[in-house]
Amino acid sequence: MDDDCFAQLEQGFKFYSLTENVDRVLGQTYTEGYVSRVKMSANNPIVGGIDKFSASELFAPDCAMSSPLIRSKRTAEIIWAARQEEMIPESDLREIDLYSFQGLLKHEGKEKFGNAYRQWQKDAPNFNIDGHYPVKELWGRAKSCWNKILAHKGKSVLVVAHNAVNQALVATALGLGTDYFRVLLQSNCGVSVLDFTPKPRGDSPHVCINRLNQTPNSPIAGGTSAGRETSKRIVLVCHGSTQGNNEAIFANMGYESMNMLGVIQSQKTAELLLDLKVQEAADCLGADCVPRYVEVKKTLDLEVEPVLQKARENTGSTLLDNLDDHHISNLWNQSDKAWQSVLEELSDESETERNVVVVGHPSIHTALICHCLKLTAEWMDSFHLDEGSISVIDFPDGAAGRGIVRCINYTAHLGRWSIPVTRSVRNN
Repeated sequence: MDDDCFAQLEQGFKFYSLTENVDRVLGQTYTEGYVSRVKMSANNPIVGGIDKFSASELFAPDCAMSSPLIRSKRTAEIIWAARQEEMIPESDLREIDLYSFQGLLKHEGKEKFGNAYRQWQKDAPNFNIDGHYPVKELWGRAKSCWNKILAHKGKSVLVVAHNAVNQALVATALGLGTDYFRVLLQSNCGVSVLDFTPKPRGDSPHVCINRLNQTPNSPIAGGTSAGRETSKRIVLVCHGSTQGNNEAIFANMGYESMNMLGVIQSQKTAELLLDLKVQEAADCLGADCVPRYVEVKKTLDLEVEPVLQKARENTGSTLLDNLDDHHISNLWNQSDKAWQSVLEELSDESETERNVVVVGHPSIHTALICHCLKLTAEWMDSFHLDEGSISVIDFPDGAAGRGIVRCINYTAHLGRWSIPVTRSVRNN
């Protein structure tokens, strides 16, 4: 083979149909024929087969905490595998308490409670039943859990719990209130990684979401968002790795071409997007990988490289936490215009189903996520995005409604070219 040649051979298998009897899926809670009920903070049936899913090489946490409910405890055992240290059960990690609602079939809840059930669906933070406010109580439990988690000496703590309580854990770690319930989705076996960086003088640590809801299945596959069907979606794609992605040699960050890794990352993203009907792509993935029927639009407000280049000239860094207030303000104002442009594309009512793919620098995407969540510029360093990652925002109530974050910094589609979710046992 000649010098400077690159060869790549991969094989993949796609299942177009499976029988209804397929089971032993990691994270599968219910057996065949199970009818979904209102959330339960009590035990319910799960599928067995722990030995089939031993995953000791996936994670290297220093300790593990788990909800005492069987479905959560069993998942934790699979991940924890044969480690000698015992897992720590924590009652406050149980699922949300719904009192008289608990265990009812959904149609039974509608018939028996009427207005209360509608409030649970439409205004869950203020939902009241049996003299309790379940979501507010859940937020209180989550805060209590963080005190226990952060008090542990382990540098990496595995926490295995449930949908609602995991939402509360993520939100309270960032300091967000109960109005963010059902906004930061958590799916079965979805992995979320939060980094806590100590601050001097004993101040509360800085919290950054490194991953949100990285699931075994595709984040753009069909499904519901917070229990509701969605036909409007924004997919944020971070561009692939560039020739000068190492900041130490970042001489000219204007319009650099991608390196080979960046090309592979773009191709992997293109394969993932084949499952999605895309009407608009704001910018290009950087490789010849966008289907020809997709309309590609150049949006200048997405080009933040000139702003970051000026910041580098003045401060010597392009990292968000090293930018001064002036450059942060410029980036934020530009991202606001970009967000409004993206929402305008999404709001086109000519088609009932509309998906907009936005391709750009990680820093512009962190700002767009903040705009979606109604946060301010100070929150931009609360989200971490890797090159080649995708983040998905659903709009079940249309472009004018509230965005529901399905995932942030999803990289599973990159396979061996992704940055690991957490430390591998082999690297210890």
